[in-house]
Amino acid sequence: HDYQFWEVLAFGPAGEAHPLRWVDSWAVALKSDDYHGERRATMLHRATLGSFERFIGILIEEHAGKLPFWLAPRQVVVASITSEADDYVAEVVETLKAAGVRAEADMRNEKINYKVREHSVGKVPVILAVGAREVEERTVSVRRLGQKQTSVQPLDALTAELAQDATPPDLR
Repeated sequence: HDYQFWEVLAFGPAGEAHPLRWVDSWAVALKSDDYHGERRATMLHRATLGSFERFIGILIEEHAGKLPFWLAPRQVVVASITSEADDYVAEVVETLKAAGVRAEADMRNEKINYKVREHSVGKVPVILAVGAREVEERTVSVRRLGQKQTSVQPLDALTAELAQDATPPDLR
């Protein structure tokens, strides 16, 4: 026998967590017409995602990609405004990582507005901009996702605040 598998997308809640299961065709009144006449069809249901993957998908959809700070895979991006600030950017990233914050450096030779836009589209909750003034004053310029205004804060105070925010609610 030749078999054809048809994949149908359902936009409702996810079904069984079993990778494969036989579905009774009588439950959905499924029949097929072929050169032998009308026969009851057999349907094979395939769930390609497991329960963990479905949970993550629902979570991302529920938050429109803007996950809570403690759950975001990339919590902070530290972006340099000028190449002279690269050493301080690396120091800020290491300070944040030591405090338990998931931080990355962006020291590419791009304009700061481009970097901020790119990381905002990527739903990074906190973007820190570092230029010559921030290096001199040991501060960072803070921009939170969804807010247009920025604030300048001392690195030590911000590190303590972000470390607290990075702690899951059940461990606070």
